[in-house]
Amino acid sequence: MSPTSPPTTLFDSDLMSDPHGVYDRLRQASPVHCTTTPDGAPVWVITRYQDVRAALTDPRLSLDKANARTVGRYQSSMPPELDAHLLNMDPPDHTRLRRLVAKAFTARHVENRRLRIQASTDELLNATTDQPADLMQALANPLPMVVICELLGIPAQDRRDFRTWTNSLLGPAPDAAVESRTAMREMHHYLLGIIAAKRARPTDDLLTAMIEAHDERDSLSESELVAMAFLILFAGYDNTVNLIGNATLALLLHPEVMAAVRDGHTPVRAVLEETLRWNPPSTLGVRRFALENLTIGGVDIPAGGRVWVSLISANRDGQFEEPDRFRPERTPAHLGFGHGIHYCLGAPLARLESEIALTSLLKRFPDLQLAVPPGNLAWAPSFHRRGLMALPVIW
Repeated sequence: MSPTSPPTTLFDSDLMSDPHGVYDRLRQASPVHCTTTPDGAPVWVITRYQDVRAALTDPRLSLDKANARTVGRYQSSMPPELDAHLLNMDPPDHTRLRRLVAKAFTARHVENRRLRIQASTDELLNATTDQPADLMQALANPLPMVVICELLGIPAQDRRDFRTWTNSLLGPAPDAAVESRTAMREMHHYLLGIIAAKRARPTDDLLTAMIEAHDERDSLSESELVAMAFLILFAGYDNTVNLIGNATLALLLHPEVMAAVRDGHTPVRAVLEETLRWNPPSTLGVRRFALENLTIGGVDIPAGGRVWVSLISANRDGQFEEPDRFRPERTPAHLGFGHGIHYCLGAPLARLESEIALTSLLKRFPDLQLAVPPGNLAWAPSFHRRGLMALPVIW
């Protein structure tokens, strides 16, 4: 498909079943492709490393939906009550809100949660006794939910299955965005209740701190408070689920690397960094909108045009030696967590959770192996994220 071809959608079953193969062909053909989303809205997809990295910091590309000139159901899936968060903002509002919550996600503050994350991991692994076991359901799904809910201060008895809402919101079908509205409004109602309860009885957690920033310092609006709570739950949960799953699969597919990790020759952190390059949990960065007519990779993008940057494509570009090989010894230079001012706020927490999960898993089950052929594994039907539906294992 050439950049001058009539827009046709590339967001189909081929992309979801083989994103690496599809994006490899796209990279070879052109750095930017005009296509359409499932609901027919035009979008420009950037595929090569240098162009993607530059786009992630380009001030001519805005996250604010007010700058969009095209409209589609997919684009406007989020109820307006949950819109006022970091992924829809440019500076200075983005800077103000990020500063309010950044302290909770610094490496030092995250490290203070190590013992609690370890305890939760051990509890989940202790309950994993039957073979074969699905590691997504046994560990990768529940651990991030426990961690992010504890960070925000959501009581254990009130924790919901956010995975259902996540799947709906990120689903590829044209009607998925419409269906997700009901779930998002239910979540909005739930968050309003939690915020009211914490106003009445403050506790030592991030959500209470955000409430105080609103009530006492007037640092964020009520809508920003609710939307930020949603974003932290949503983003803090889903990406970590798939990082744990994808990293575990990478080890299962590369037994020599797994052996090196067990022997202490390869750090678990190196495995995670290479997973973020080789098979990242987020395939696309947050959509952006051109503030003016611009040209990227020789392709013209009109003002108001919607732009998507392909992280999964950039990370397999010729920028890297043997890009299709899983090599944890390489120096990390991936875009798995983004780049620039919108670099993933929760990256330190995701790394710590995943490190503890993988380390504990290999220690508990030293003979871990896939229970099915790799070709039988099913991936979530989404072109926004790369995550396994199930990861059956034996030991």
